[in-house]
Amino acid sequence: MHTLPIQIRFNDVDQMGHINNACIMEYFDLGKYQYFASAGVPCIPEEGDFCVMIVHFDVDFHSQIRFHDNPVVTSQVTRWGNKSFELTQQILIDGKPAATCRNIMAGYRRSTQSSATIPDEVKQSVIDYDATH
Repeated sequence: MHTLPIQIRFNDVDQMGHINNACIMEYFDLGKYQYFASAGVPCIPEEGDFCVMIVHFDVDFHSQIRFHDNPVVTSQVTRWGNKSFELTQQILIDGKPAATCRNIMAGYRRSTQSSATIPDEVKQSVIDYDATH
């Protein structure tokens, strides 16, 4: 499982005194990028032919996140398919879930502009990363 501490910015706080939901989605995006980069999965825009992309996500908000909290985003693949996988993420505050995001991500080939089977080396790279973290 990958963990990423998040530094809350002043402009992340809305009029209700908690972190805006749109900013929470940015925190999940930061977690995704760092997780895949750490695991060696192509995630830089327009780098290489194969990449992964979000095709569906849903979020459950469990508690508010406030300016002085110290959120941590966790990310881990929780299910593999041939062309897609499920990535589960959480934002934790003091070890307790504040939000949970379930992402369905699919393999994609830029050259054909179509879905693609996830290469074995990509899958193995993530599995190896998760086994050591």
